[in-house]
Amino acid sequence: MYADWVMILIAVWGFIMIGLLAIGGYFMFRKFLKALPREDGYSELDWQEYYINEALPLWNDEAKELLNELVSPVPELFRDVAKQRIAGRISKIALDDKVNTISLDEIMKGYIIATPKRDHKFMKKKLNELDIDYTKYLPLFELADDEKQKFSIFEQTELATKKSRQED
Repeated sequence: MYADWVMILIAVWGFIMIGLLAIGGYFMFRKFLKALPREDGYSELDWQEYYINEALPLWNDEAKELLNELVSPVPELFRDVAKQRIAGRISKIALDDKVNTISLDEIMKGYIIATPKRDHKFMKKKLNELDIDYTKYLPLFELADDEKQKFSIFEQTELATKKSRQED
């Protein structure tokens, strides 16, 4: 009787370990794919870092504080990754628009495009808490990061830039 319980416990423990390893492997593999070079020889992460470094002088304290506030709902474990991803998109938009400092407009565009569609409900809730009107950015929600359609950071930003220039 005791041996049967031990065997069942070992089997359950084995299934739990295999499940946890599979989940961890999934996230490691996704990170690995982002680090692979694209056609131009640079990975998504390389370009993200490049744009952040190029736009670093454009970030003022208010923009940094707003970015920190916007990513605060993200679980702490993933917050740095989300912040860097959003900052990369904001920086690319700011450099494309040739602005002197990063303003709410660039932050909103980058934040909406970088946020996965599944998190829009939480994003809108946070924007409402901060009393930020996002109605003028509603068309950008269509270009938001979609897990099913793997756009590059740059393709989405290019689409958003073209769309906003057509509206002006």
